[in-house]
Amino acid sequence: MACKSLRHFAWLGLLSLVACTHSDLRPDYPRIPSTMLPAAADAPLATYATRITIKHNSESGVRLISDANEALLARIALADRAVHSLDLQYYTFHSDATGELLANHLIAAADRGVRVRLLLDDLHVAGNDEVLRALDGHPHIEIRLFNPFLERNSSIWSIGKQFAGDFSRLNRRMHNKAFVADSSMAIVGGRNIGDEYFDASGNVNFRDLDVLVVGPVVNEIGTAFDSYWNSQLSFPIGAFHHKALSPAEAASIREDIRVNARLFSQSNYAQNLVTRAGDLTHEVPATDWAWGPATYLADDPEKANPTTSNEGLNIVPAMRAWTDSAQHRLTLINPYFLPGERGVTYLQTLRDRGVEIHVLTNSLASTDAGDVYNAYASYRPPLLKMGVSLYELKPDASGGHGGGSHFFGSSSGSNSLHAKAIVVDDGHAFVGSMNLDPRSLDLNTEDGVIIESPVLAQALLAIFADATRPTHSYNVLLDASTGRVYWEGQQSDGQAIRYDHAPETTWWRRFKVGLGDLLPIEHLL
Repeated sequence: MACKSLRHFAWLGLLSLVACTHSDLRPDYPRIPSTMLPAAADAPLATYATRITIKHNSESGVRLISDANEALLARIALADRAVHSLDLQYYTFHSDATGELLANHLIAAADRGVRVRLLLDDLHVAGNDEVLRALDGHPHIEIRLFNPFLERNSSIWSIGKQFAGDFSRLNRRMHNKAFVADSSMAIVGGRNIGDEYFDASGNVNFRDLDVLVVGPVVNEIGTAFDSYWNSQLSFPIGAFHHKALSPAEAASIREDIRVNARLFSQSNYAQNLVTRAGDLTHEVPATDWAWGPATYLADDPEKANPTTSNEGLNIVPAMRAWTDSAQHRLTLINPYFLPGERGVTYLQTLRDRGVEIHVLTNSLASTDAGDVYNAYASYRPPLLKMGVSLYELKPDASGGHGGGSHFFGSSSGSNSLHAKAIVVDDGHAFVGSMNLDPRSLDLNTEDGVIIESPVLAQALLAIFADATRPTHSYNVLLDASTGRVYWEGQQSDGQAIRYDHAPETTWWRRFKVGLGDLLPIEHLL
């Protein structure tokens, strides 16, 4: 998983022999500021957004995207219908089948004259710049890298020595996800760009959530994007290469992307995608949207600067003020639930007020981030003692469609939870990029949308109810007689079964995870 990659490189860096790092940065390379283009009346997306929001005053409209296939289609649809601008911000943008398919639609938009700005965190880009440089070579596409590695070499040695020499900076990453089209519609949530996020991987597929939004909140998303784009921590990709790709070389790489995208569009996955899922930006009536006051929250990009204090730069105080309003129930869906002592104390204050707390996270069998799971495990007993309901997703969860959500998709691969959502009582919801762990709170930058909408809240609660059924998740419980944690699941014949250790794991897997207790790394997770 993504955060595991960061920890892997971090430890390689700390264990590597520190060597002089050669910088590929050209300090004289121009960094020209730019801002979001105003929504224009001739843009179909803007016209549609204006028509459906006109009776909702300051409210924003939200449509939940729980289906991985529809998540890809929604992004493609926005790219295809844009006429002026596309602004994309992602932690990861893979050059795999779905990544190249979306890239091809971005190229097609740029060919029509659409201004495309693509801002990527550099962790998974460093040393693999050629495709991005080719895209950047298009006259209407500009790519910037956030908090970049200065040496553009993807070898373990290069990455490791850079981490060793500049760990406090490189350990902080931009985890935000946003996709804004014509300053009129946007997608935010937990999904990166890659096969595993769109149910196209034959191995592990991430179960995730996004929201498609219209209304005033879109301007807030665009303003935050501009602050990252123009940040001193963002650099044009061309600033790291003294020799530019020739126009012919760039055109050849872009043509390869087109060819690969055409081939992929003929695959069973792509054909089924078009057949069963419609265009999410089809001009459905306003009644098909969930409406309510919405707020976009994003950490200040300076949070990624190790020389600055996080005070006033992160979204945690705003999130806490919001969850403080819970009167009856707090529902958490998160892949990395690592509350720490502060979080446990906070949840206890809510429980003392009579607030029910329900949590869905990954099981050890459904995540490869064993060190995170191990750290979380130490907090299970106190959480269970205070009455928190804990559920851990099974890797083979499938078949259920909570409220028509298609959350578990149709892939034959195993599942890993990647969604980050919070529901306060029955009428307030958050969907975003923020994990509930120290890294998201203190190191990475994060974003998300809070909306006062019973419709969206109920849709998320339906997904939670479906995902926590015995066929999909293990219920984590505390044995009153021994004080030990155990798991309750369901066999194929419907009979309940008890596990006294992490289900569907080998003793060797559990042993390796247990070694994490010997390393003081919880603050890095």
